[in-house]
Amino acid sequence: MEISEQALHDRKRMKELVDEHYRIVFFGGAGVSTESGIPDFRSADGVFSQEYPYPPETMVSHSFFMQHTEGFYEFYRSKMIFADAQPNAAHRKLAQLEADGKLSAVITQNIDGLHQAAGSKNVLELHGGVQRNFCMDCGRAYGLDAITESTGVPRCDCGGIIKPDVVLYEEPLDGQVIERTIDEISKADMLIVAGTSLVVYPAASFVQYFRGDTLALVNKSATPLDNQADFLSHESIGQVMDW
Repeated sequence: MEISEQALHDRKRMKELVDEHYRIVFFGGAGVSTESGIPDFRSADGVFSQEYPYPPETMVSHSFFMQHTEGFYEFYRSKMIFADAQPNAAHRKLAQLEADGKLSAVITQNIDGLHQAAGSKNVLELHGGVQRNFCMDCGRAYGLDAITESTGVPRCDCGGIIKPDVVLYEEPLDGQVIERTIDEISKADMLIVAGTSLVVYPAASFVQYFRGDTLALVNKSATPLDNQADFLSHESIGQVMDW
């Protein structure tokens, strides 16, 4: 893929900033995974712009899951699971920075598990992950294949419904994950925010806990925090982090 002069400039500057810091935290959204072939939700060709029998927000809500479980799984299997997706340059760079002792945590709004697939260890998943699933009756844990290799409503050996360990609309975020997220951000000397429009709450509100000296913001469209960023790029996060 051809890289623009601006992206090259932003990559050079990002590397300089990373080299200057020693407790970096990365906070990412759907835009981090689009280069791995996973569509985001709110762009012109994203999931939310397509036609469905119900609004996508409704189809991934707790009440829809409970009332129309088979319809939920039809949508979930086709639009929320990308089992063949592979980590991109941004995922790999973050894993390397963690291994080098520069990055203390990855905080993600994504459920695809690509950060872990790239090798990141301390990953805080605000919205859960598709790889983990559990029986709503007995609590037995299942992998992703319990969903992808079944049809209709996946069921446990005990007969209970298997539910993905993802946070649906109308469901609260995990309190322990929130506490760890706030703790990591508040202790960071550099916060890299990427691939998120910063309009989804409460996730977007966590940036306010940052007390370090460098806020780096990488997103293709404008965000409410653009004017507060010490480093701002509207280039691809994969290109900006590829060194």
